Amino acid sequence: MTKITLKPLADQVIVITGASSGIGLVTAKLAAERGAKVVLVARNERSLADAVAEIVAKGGDAIHAVADVGDIAQVRAAADAAIARYGRIDTWVNDAGTAIYAKLVDTPLDEHRQLFQTNYFGAVHGALTAIEHLRDHGGAIVTVGSIASDLPSPILSAYSASKHAVRGFVDALRMELTADKLPIAVTLIKPAGIDTPIAQNAAKHVDGEGLLPPPVYDPTLVARAILDAAQHVRRDVTVGGAGRLQVLVGKHFPALLDVIAPFMEPMMSDPTRRPSASTIFAPGRHGQERSGVQPGRKTSLYTAAQLHPAVTRTALFAGAAALTALFVTRQRRER
Repeated sequence: MTKITLKPLADQVIVITGASSGIGLVTAKLAAERGAKVVLVARNERSLADAVAEIVAKGGDAIHAVADVGDIAQVRAAADAAIARYGRIDTWVNDAGTAIYAKLVDTPLDEHRQLFQTNYFGAVHGALTAIEHLRDHGGAIVTVGSIASDLPSPILSAYSASKHAVRGFVDALRMELTADKLPIAVTLIKPAGIDTPIAQNAAKHVDGEGLLPPPVYDPTLVARAILDAAQHVRRDVTVGGAGRLQVLVGKHFPALLDVIAPFMEPMMSDPTRRPSASTIFAPGRHGQERSGVQPGRKTSLYTAAQLHPAVTRTALFAGAAALTALFVTRQRRER
């Protein structure tokens, strides 16, 4: 197997799609804070320009490139902008995404196709473009999927289907790059519900404003997982222990999901709030990192354990040793 060596973050040039809001924007700012050179890519030029100005004002190094990830020519142009400025790409992050709140029978086909164009083909276009630049010197391709990559969801049905497709593509791509002995790490990040504007930006065919099924986590947790994968070879990382638990329940007790689905649907929207305009076909909201509606948890012990496996193993070993010593001591006292 080809050895893959990834650079420290401060030595990297990182391209991030979907960087005008949400997870992508939070990741771009955090990467710049940690010394990386960052290329922010999205459709919203004003948000990108403002984000770059903020990064530069704080001493970071960043540029932006306007591109719709559904168009591979635009994605390749964004990569060319990165090369023109920095001479190389070390990590490519596929984060651009959108959502639809609707039952499948109520989902307009044009929206369904556009969602796949962004969520699935956006990841495909990003990965294929990244490989062109990483195949010789190596690097990482990090794609943001979802626990919906492993779990069906009512109302967010088309979104879930697109994330299943992303997982299939990423896993197959990893196998092929490994077989071709290319020094490229391929990681799938699978967040649980994250406090970003995705629900507000989604196309909606339900009553009121879209909501994320709880519990919800802060996007900084996802940003940390993405940047960890830029420096360490990870197969996949689930962000949010509650999300991992949901996936395990769905995997081992799939019929249970059918039973609880009717109870989940009311949690997917707030009929008391007027729905925001959709950005599925065009950029909209300006530079918003979080929803402002569903504050996210700031910590996840499960995610931290995945990102620090050696520490976790040591802690588990120490705990087991302590329990063993306690058991032996009690046995001796009873004698």
